[in-house]
Amino acid sequence: MSKEFPDLVKALPIFQGQFDAYKLESEKFDVLFSSYPAGTAIQPHEHDTENIGVVTSGRLSLTKDGRVTEVGPGEWYHLDKNQQHAAAFEVDTQLMEIWFR
Repeated sequence: MSKEFPDLVKALPIFQGQFDAYKLESEKFDVLFSSYPAGTAIQPHEHDTENIGVVTSGRLSLTKDGRVTEVGPGEWYHLDKNQQHAAAFEVDTQLMEIWFR
């Protein structure tokens, strides 16, 4: 896990998934504070949630609808429920992701 997140975030439960994250869970959504090492590639997949996120450091290459979008620090992205997408991280990257149920 990254040391860059504040101690209050690092005290949250660890997300059990294919990437490192701390998870803040509520009835209507989950917030993930995620870390992706340089070279991480996530194959095309979809979620049964609507997702928004912001890059807090690094860079996300997000592929959706056949187009690649580069998302940098302070920039937000949006994924519709069940929208197929893929992600790649050329540099160490951290995101704050909100998954709406």
